[in-house]
Amino acid sequence: MGLGRIFNRSFKKARRAAPAPEPLSPGGSSRLPKVALNPGPPLTAEQLPRVAIVILNYNGQRHLEGCFGSLAELDYPRERLEVLLIDNGSDDESVEIMQEQHGWVRLIVNDENVGFSAGCNQGARAAMDGKGADVLVFLNNDMRVDPQWLRELVGPVVRGECIASSAKMFSWDGKVLNSVGGGMNFHGIGIQKGYLEEPRPEFDEPSRTLFPCGGAMAIDAAVFMDVGGFDEEFFAYYEDVDLGWRLWVMGYEVHYAPKAVCWHHHSSTSRTFPMETIRLLQVRNPFLACFKNYDDATLRKVLPAQLALAMRRSFMVSGVSDDRSFRIEHVEGGASSVVGRLWDKARRSLDEDFPLRREAVADMVGINDLLGNWDHWMARRGEIQARRKRPDEEIFELFHRPLWCIEGERGYAELHQGTVEFFGLDELFHGLTAGDHDPHK
Repeated sequence: MGLGRIFNRSFKKARRAAPAPEPLSPGGSSRLPKVALNPGPPLTAEQLPRVAIVILNYNGQRHLEGCFGSLAELDYPRERLEVLLIDNGSDDESVEIMQEQHGWVRLIVNDENVGFSAGCNQGARAAMDGKGADVLVFLNNDMRVDPQWLRELVGPVVRGECIASSAKMFSWDGKVLNSVGGGMNFHGIGIQKGYLEEPRPEFDEPSRTLFPCGGAMAIDAAVFMDVGGFDEEFFAYYEDVDLGWRLWVMGYEVHYAPKAVCWHHHSSTSRTFPMETIRLLQVRNPFLACFKNYDDATLRKVLPAQLALAMRRSFMVSGVSDDRSFRIEHVEGGASSVVGRLWDKARRSLDEDFPLRREAVADMVGINDLLGNWDHWMARRGEIQARRKRPDEEIFELFHRPLWCIEGERGYAELHQGTVEFFGLDELFHGLTAGDHDPHK
């Protein structure tokens, strides 16, 4: 029997030996058990699965040595590990550096930037076509990892405690945390728990989490492919929130594994793009995630409030400081003569353009990607809802801060509170939040 078959059999045996997940309640109305967990023992050498680590790169040559240098020091059997770098059309020397200094890494080079979601899916397919990984691991290129990181990250998946796991992420200097699990507020704004906080004992406790951070996560390979992987229409940002939420909807669990330690240069790639292009994704993708993953009853309450709050945020960045020219009470009436009316019409045609900041336009374009393609997104939504195994009420606790108000501006704060009360969101999420203070705690 070949090595691959032996390792595959050991992986499946370990999964079968693990405790079965707690069943859903018959009526689907009871909540999940407490968020804290008691994980099983460390994996034995025989239980270690075949793993493929997929890393995306776009003009990230400055990060490659830190990332791949640490991966070369992993305490993991080389015959059970494949590392793939998907280069998304870099025009720096990333490809040359990888070929010269890290030839042990499988390199796939794209002609253009296909995005984080599509690039990760591409790497996953390549891994499955190659050695046939049992577990897929996704890692940002601006990370370095502890030698025990991979063993600890795949442990909960192999033991059958969850289908996906998320690492403990520090800042690059290790002084503060970047992520100890994830949540979101009711309109889809993601939360990295523990962000910029100093380490504390409570962050060393394994727990259930809404989503695995796409920068350092593991997932059962077969399940990743079965649920559709990362949504490629997201391009980048919130694809991990959407995937984790989708997994919970379909009956799976996602856990935070605090012994899987890594260090991160936060948002180093996104800083290289124009701000409005990032804003479009960060406005649009929460809409798409909510539209796809909420059940019908919840979406009918959330969507009106979500649209209202997005409109207010757009106006806040629009640059409109004087709206008197739009208000009839501040505009003189037109001329009564034919010549006068023609003159007024010509004058208005010269003034028909109005300056609007690019951030506000990005918001409108992003929201219209949903509203202007309604049938498409209804069909995408239907695909997920048809596979629903868990009701929304069992997932809400994982949001962590469902009623977090993301802006302090007076009009926005009033609108947030007003829509929460008017659409019954305070009752929907009752008892699951504790005010408006820092959502990352």
